Formats: sequence, structure tokens, C-alpha cells
Amino acid sequence: MTPRPPSDDSTQKKGATTNEHEHPSGAAVPKQAAKKAGAKKTPAKKTAAKKTAAKKTAAKKTDAKKTAAAKKAVAKKTAGAQGAVAAKKTAAPAKAAAAEQATGATEQPAKKAVAKKSAARKTTKKAAAKKTAAKKTAAGKVAAEEVGVTTAEKPVAVTGVLPPTASGPAIPEQGGPASGPAIPEQGTPAAEPVARIPEPRAEGTGGAGAAGGPGPEAPRIPEPRTPFSPAVDGGDRERLLHGTHHDPHSVLGAHPAPGGVVFRAFRPYALGVTVVADELRAELHDDGDGFFSAVLPLAAVPEAYRLLIAYEGTVQDTEDAYRFLPTIGEFDLHLIGEGRHEQLWEALGARPMVHQGVRGTAFTVWAPNARGVRLAGTFNFWDGTGFPMRSLGSSGVWELFVPSIDEGELYKFEIVRPDGTTTLRADPMARRTEAPPNTSSVVHASHHEWGDEEWLAHRADRPAHEAPFSVYEVHLPSWRPGLTYRQLAEQLPAYVKELGFTHVELMPVAEHPFGGSWGYQVTGFYAPTARLGTPDDFKYLIDALHRAGIGVIMDWVPAHFPKDDWALAEFDGRPLYEHEDPLRAAHPDWGTLVFDYGRREVRNFLVANAVYWCEEFHIDGLRVDAVASMLYLDYSREPGQWTPNEHGGRENLDAVAFLQEMNATLYRRVPGVVTIAEESTAWDGVTRATHHIGPGGFGGLGFGLKWNMGWMHDSLGYMSKDPVHRKYHHNEMTFSMVYAYSENYVLPISHDEVVHGKRSLVSKMPGDWWQQRANHRAYLGFMWAHPGKQLLFMGQEFAQGAEWSEGHGPDWWLLDPAYGAEPDHRGVRDLVRDLNGLYRRTPALWELDTDPSGFSWVVGDAAEDNVLAFLRRGSDGSPLLAVSNFSPVVRHEYRLGVPDDVPAWQEVLNTDAAEYGGTDVRTPHPVKPEAQPWHGRPASIRLTLPPLTALWLRPA
Repeated sequence: MTPRPPSDDSTQKKGATTNEHEHPSGAAVPKQAAKKAGAKKTPAKKTAAKKTAAKKTAAKKTDAKKTAAAKKAVAKKTAGAQGAVAAKKTAAPAKAAAAEQATGATEQPAKKAVAKKSAARKTTKKAAAKKTAAKKTAAGKVAAEEVGVTTAEKPVAVTGVLPPTASGPAIPEQGGPASGPAIPEQGTPAAEPVARIPEPRAEGTGGAGAAGGPGPEAPRIPEPRTPFSPAVDGGDRERLLHGTHHDPHSVLGAHPAPGGVVFRAFRPYALGVTVVADELRAELHDDGDGFFSAVLPLAAVPEAYRLLIAYEGTVQDTEDAYRFLPTIGEFDLHLIGEGRHEQLWEALGARPMVHQGVRGTAFTVWAPNARGVRLAGTFNFWDGTGFPMRSLGSSGVWELFVPSIDEGELYKFEIVRPDGTTTLRADPMARRTEAPPNTSSVVHASHHEWGDEEWLAHRADRPAHEAPFSVYEVHLPSWRPGLTYRQLAEQLPAYVKELGFTHVELMPVAEHPFGGSWGYQVTGFYAPTARLGTPDDFKYLIDALHRAGIGVIMDWVPAHFPKDDWALAEFDGRPLYEHEDPLRAAHPDWGTLVFDYGRREVRNFLVANAVYWCEEFHIDGLRVDAVASMLYLDYSREPGQWTPNEHGGRENLDAVAFLQEMNATLYRRVPGVVTIAEESTAWDGVTRATHHIGPGGFGGLGFGLKWNMGWMHDSLGYMSKDPVHRKYHHNEMTFSMVYAYSENYVLPISHDEVVHGKRSLVSKMPGDWWQQRANHRAYLGFMWAHPGKQLLFMGQEFAQGAEWSEGHGPDWWLLDPAYGAEPDHRGVRDLVRDLNGLYRRTPALWELDTDPSGFSWVVGDAAEDNVLAFLRRGSDGSPLLAVSNFSPVVRHEYRLGVPDDVPAWQEVLNTDAAEYGGTDVRTPHPVKPEAQPWHGRPASIRLTLPPLTALWLRPA
């Protein structure tokens, strides 16, 4: 151990001077310190190894007179000592006499005790030179007049404690009084321990048969006791300094020790540390490198104590972080190890709490490959040296409860990798983050009081696939650029409610580095993006939407994560969240990393994350991004770039198991929730129950709905053609009905279709400005009548012509009455409002979305006319007739076959109406069927079909 400089103790303050010579162990030992003590000093304690005493047995050469004289001198000296027991002091003078004779000293019974002590030290020094370092001992003395603490029942202020020597532990003198461990001489007053520890008694030698004749029994020199030093030993010290200690609580804090309780603190840059417990107040000894320690005379470790930590210019008053039990229990650790902790956020991360009666924050992180983990943040100036965390066994979890840290503090974990290098990482479980580009995690506790009880009570009344479900997709930061969550709560619910959408889909929600994106490269899976406010602010927005009768879906991305060196990538120095096989870890398209779904802790991290958003934020549904990239091992990979599964196939069996577990867990825990898969392939059973095995041998993935990407691409391809060419692509509008009931579908005109040169929806349409808008309206009318749910990206509801821009969002100025073409855009918006209103009120459009009995073609092969017509029915059989004319000409008296049980048909929607910006070719009166069979039906009606129009008719 590196010698420390002498402490600035009370000896110097009293003006006492000491002459020092080098002690054999390296410590400076005073020569004449006993002069001031006078008769009050206890007899000098002598130290000698047993083997040395055997070789130099001076007792055999000492006659009875010499022994008696020595005893008399000692008795005289000790008569005035306070609290000394004279009957137990006989061994010390006998040893003193033996030591003097061994060194050739002349017998002088009247010689002062100081001279005997000096001679004894010389003898000890010579003996120590011959012995190994392990048998070196140090002499010490107790100044009774300077004892700072008595053995009173209640501790009082301590002016001196039991610090270690510069070279190591103090060694009790043999043959001295049974008064506890020896206290090294450093010129400081020493605290007498409350609990005295007796010296081991020597078993009798030198009785009546001993040399020199009969007389008092002379004790044998006892074996030296195991030494104790309060200072942190070399191994623990190095590990703490380098951040690789797995159990700092076993070293730091307060622990029972010989002579009382040892207190140790590790506070780099501190000038001093003082322990305060009830009436006890004691300064710890500075051991160097930020370590402080002392043994205090306490009978037991106090239930509570505080540390006064002096820094330059300030004193910090705090509880000791290393006196607390773990904040995470064995059951939590068991569930984490099993990968089954469904509320993982309540066990890991930063959790403000009251623990053992003290307010603070518990920090826990999963880092099984780390050699050590320390906590860094604003509370320690981003230096984690003095905040090492403890490992909780094989769970891989590290934990530390830090008193006084509360909400708003920034923090990260300083991780020592297996190779010894360090990395500073954001908390994977952080509930709040700094606003990008800053990357710190923020301590957070929610205080939001929900007001959506009525919404939640009825959310599960009807499953999503049998309910009206039209979604307004919103990129939150750009919907109204500059608005916060709370400001959005004042505008978004009112706007969505006016348009009649049943749900909003919000993106991006989870924290991510690049603001000008959809937020699919997530770095904070448990934290809403801080760009718009706090997590409670986000809850306020969701609450406002629910109170307006609007459900909330969020985009959720468990498919991959970015390689940022402060986030999840090689989190603890090795592949942890990503797959350890490089062929399976790297995503070839997006430059990201793929989760290791086969690792139970990683799967738990993601499943619990899905539950977290739905339980903590009352999210009503998750739209899961990039499911296809998860399901296939060869996704975007060439031959040789992927490894088949155990059956030789290309299915990612781990991802399949994860998705099944996620869906099953979420539907079990959160009534009324819906999960929606963005899955672009023909994978069988995406929306089938997980326990139903399909023809491929797999159970269903368990989603509630699936995006119909095929319908989107086919229908947009058809609409982009000039009407004169559409007859050659007629099947693109009908093919979706071939597989319409294979899954529970959503029809998405999403964000992906209005960026990167794909143009906005109205700009995809052919023709002049009027034809583009007419096509746009007709397409929306066809979409809302088609089996499946609806989704429309913001800006498309009023025919914005420009692509989406993260910088300015939708072109709201198009709806400004001062703008000349405002009626064109407002007409489209009014159509969307009316589509949603009629949709909600017409069960035939949603009740049997996933049942083939809810749909039948009237005419699906009129390619030359660019006409499509079909019937939708509700569970009670009530019909709705949807007719679409995708040609730019009026078709008069167009005959359509209809059922004969409907007396008349009334037009309820016409996308060519004047209020929507059309030519207003209408059929204002009810149309009665004729007995003429047509299109395989017993009756028919004749309609005038406006150009580029969708019509809805229902029984009059």
C-alpha cells in the first residue's frame, strides 16, 4: 500500500513536537512521546515474535531480584494510570527486562520507562530485520488523557478515530492490557473502542519448576493476532479506482470490525469526510486517492448515518449510497433471467423512490459482459469514479441506489468492457432523454393524472377488425411545426374529430437521433422523443385524444436499431442486443443492427416495451414496422450472406417466436389493444391466432391487423395510368379481392407513398388539375368502400400537391380562404369528413370486413368502361352499393344488377358533388329496381355515372 502523508491532526494544533525515526514497517514512530504522559501513560507495549523470544530467552538469566525490581518499577509507574488493572500488567515488565538483557543493556531498575521503550524498539527492529515481512509488527501506545470517546452508553462527538498506519494495519502489543486492538502512534488522539477485545492469554510456563526457583507464574509470549486495518486493501483499492469492482458495497459503507464499526468512503476530490450518526461525529482518515476510513467505537452498524463531504468551497451532506440494500428483489432477477419480466421498466432503469426511508433514485442496468459499471451524471460532474455499481450475480444486472438524486438529473452508465476500455452509454430503459442532439438519459417519474376512464372502459367493447377503424397518420413534429405535445393537445384532437377519423397513428414517438425522419432508428425505446416535451406532456396529448373519442396508435420498431456508440450497439463491449453472428446482426438495407430475438433477455426487453407503451401511456395500438425484415433470414441478402435455420429454411424462427410472444402477452394484458403488422410478403397467418397452426407448420403471428401493401401498390399503379390505358390494368383494382380474407387488412395510403420522389397522392393522378382532384376524390371513395380499414397520411386529406417535408409539414396555407384555389382543397377535405361520417354510421362498411359474406361483386370485369361495382353488407344483411367510374366521361343510364328485396336505392355519397369541387352530376331521387335481371341478379337499376367518381347508394 502506498504510504500516505501524515494527517493534519490535533498533535500539531497542540504545539507538540515529535522526533521521528523510520519504523521497520515504513511508518514514522515518535521516540519521546511518553515524556509528557508521565505517570498517566500505560506501560510500554513490547512486541517480539515467538521464535525470537525462544532464542533470546532472557528470562532464564534473570534472577529473582532483577525480576522483582522490574515488577516494582512497573507497579510504581502504573499506579497512577487511569482505568489500569495492575494485576494484569506483570507480563509487560518481564518482557521489558528480557529485551534489555538480550540487547546488552545494563540493568537499571530505576531507569525511566521511556528508555526501556526505546531499547525495546531497537530490539524489535533487529528482530524484524531477521524475519519475513509478514511477521513485522509495530509498537503502539494509548494516551489515556487524549481518549476522545468513553465507553458511555450513548456515543458522543469523536475528535479522533482509528486510522490505519501508513504501512498497513496496527498490531496489538503482546502482554499489554486487554483493552482492544492497538492504536498506531501518529501523534493524533485515538478513540478507545466501546467493545474491548481481550488479548489471548498465554498458557502457563515458568511456574514453580521454572529456572530461578519458585515464584509467580511467568506467562508465555502469545502468538500475534491477525492485524486489522480500516483502509481499503490493495486489491479492492485498485478495482475501485479502475471501475472493475463487482461488489463495492462489501468494501465501502459501514461494516462490523474489531474494535467497533469500520466506515469507508470513496470520494475522489474530497478534502475530508465526516460520519454523523445521532450524537456521533467523527472525521474519517484520508487514505489517499479519494479513500477515507476509520474504525469508530460503536457496538453495531448504525441503522442510519450521514456523510459530510468537504470539497473546496462547499460541504455536501448526504446519506451513504453504500449502506443500502438492493432495490431489486430476487423475484425480479429470476424473471429477468427467465426473460419473463412483463413489467421490466419497474425493475430496470432509473426509478425515483423512497428506499429504507430515504428519498433517492435506484439505477439498474443489464450489462452481463461488463467488468464493472459506474454511474456518471450531472450530480458527480460526469465522473463516475466514486459511484461504482454492484453486480447482482448471474443475472447480469448492476445496481446502485443513490440518495438525494431526484427527477431531472442527467445520467449515463460508464461501462468497463471485457478488454478494459470504457464506454459511456445512455440507459436502454430510460423513461426520458435529453432533446437531440444531446444524448443523456434523464431521471423521470410520472405525475400525470389520467382523465380517460370512460374511453378505456369501452375500448374493448368491440374488436378492431369488427369495428369502424379509419386512421389519420401524423408525423407529430411537422404536423404543426413548433408545437409541443401540450399545444398539439389543443389542436390535433379537434381537427381529427372534425374529420371523423376513429384513430390517429403517431410517428415518431420513441426517441431517435435524426429529427427529419420517421423515427425508425430508435435509441430510446422507453422514452417519448424529447423534442416536443416530457413524457407527461405526451401523456397529456394522448389523454386529450381519448377524451375526444379518438384512439391512439404508435409506430413501434422492434426490427432493428442504429449503431450509435452511446446507445445499444455492443452495449457492454460485446454483441448484446444484436446477434453475435455478423451475418445476422447487420441489416444490409439500413446500416443498422438486428435484434437477437433468440436471447431471452433481449426478447424480454422488446415484449416489455410493447406492454410499457400500452399500459403506461394508454396507447391503443402498435403498428409494427418492417415485420418482413424480421421474418426472413435472407431478407435483402444474397446467397452466401445468410445461414439457414435448423430445418434448412429461410424463416427466422427466433423472430417468429418473439412476435408470437409479444402479441399474446399484449392481448392478454391490455384489453382492447390492437397490433398492426407492416408485412409486405405472403407470410401465412400474420393475423391468425398464435395457437392455430397453419399449412406451413407455424402458428399464427397473432397480430390484429395487417397493412395490405399489395392493394396499395396495385391500386396506386392503376390510378397513375391515363384513363385511356386503365382498361389494360383493370385487374389491379380487382386482384385484392382474391386474397382479401386471408388476413385482417388495413388499406394504407401512408407516409412511405408521399416522399422521396413518389409524389403526394393527388400528384400521382394523371390529367389536368381538375382531373387530378377528381381522380383523388374517386380513389378515396373506392378505398373507404373496399373491405378493410383505412389509413391516410396527413396532408392527403386536402389534396396537398407537394411531397411531405419535415421542415414545414403540410401546406396549411392551401386552406386559407385568401388563397384563390382554396375551395379545391377544402372540397377534398370536406369529402374526407363525409366519408368518415358515413363510414361510422354504416355497419355494412366495417362489420364484416374479415368475413366473405360481407362482400359481393356486382360488376368486376367492365374493363372497357373503367367501372367497378360491388355490394357490402352488415351482419344484419343491410346492404350498401358502391360504384366507381374511373373514366373521365359521363355514363348515362348505366345498368347494374341489384338484389330484388330492396324497394329503392338512395344516393348517399357522390364524389362529383359541387361541394367537393366536382361537376355536380347527381341522382337526387331514389332509384327503383327494375325486374330485368342483370349481372346475374334478379333485378337491376339504371344510374348516371359522373366522370371520375365514386357513388354510394343504400336502401331508401
